[in-house]
Amino acid sequence: MASPTITIFRGFPATAAYVWSPFSCKLEARLRFAGLAYKVDQGAPPKGPRGKIPYLAVSKNSDAAPEMVSDTTFISEKLVADGLAEDLNGKLSPVEKAQDAAVRALLEEKLYFYQTYERWEQNYYTMRDKALAALPLPVKVLVGQLGYRKMNGTLYGQGTGRLTPEEITKLKTEVWENVNALLTASSRKRGTGAQDDMFFLLGGSKPTEADTTLFGFVASGLVCAAAPETQKIIRSLPTVMDYGEKIHKHYFPDYEYWG
Repeated sequence: MASPTITIFRGFPATAAYVWSPFSCKLEARLRFAGLAYKVDQGAPPKGPRGKIPYLAVSKNSDAAPEMVSDTTFISEKLVADGLAEDLNGKLSPVEKAQDAAVRALLEEKLYFYQTYERWEQNYYTMRDKALAALPLPVKVLVGQLGYRKMNGTLYGQGTGRLTPEEITKLKTEVWENVNALLTASSRKRGTGAQDDMFFLLGGSKPTEADTTLFGFVASGLVCAAAPETQKIIRSLPTVMDYGEKIHKHYFPDYEYWG
């Protein structure tokens, strides 16, 4: 059977570079960990199955319409179910699976909102102009204001919007420091067979689902101009930087490096 044609819609113009979305970078890492070839395109949230970025189009033959899949967790599960990718967590023990899930939740359900506040509240114009770059200025202003109000409502309902900027910075820094501690421990027990002196979050020789999420947050955080505080935090943590650089060099040699 011929390999399917896979396209990732990342929400930003297609270039050989990381984008500002942690979930788009996460999805790319998942495909590269699986050795799957893919193309990238911009797309738009309204065009995705769940109204959000990223989403995936899989064409198994030229005669059928591509299958559209959304939500990075369910995309990964589908790739495994369809036999296109190995189950990254298939050989983990129950305790390791729980640890993997806990790290993903820490990043996707807590850190994401702290960084959303930084981008859309503290650095609104930089974020707006990048995210809505394709729109003419009058439309950009209107859509930006609507998006800002919706984001503020989401952050307030979730809880982050009820915190002070100082409290958010403290919590955000703690997450990254905890991640750095986990990576430091993992680097010391690097799994046998790891390539290019690489190390992964749980200390094994291969990445797990938590590594797709973590790398997504590292890469997007380091390239996002609307997240200067996040960049400063990440760059202050040598093991996080080393982790990101090693994955970049091994899996993303064709992409611009964050420097």
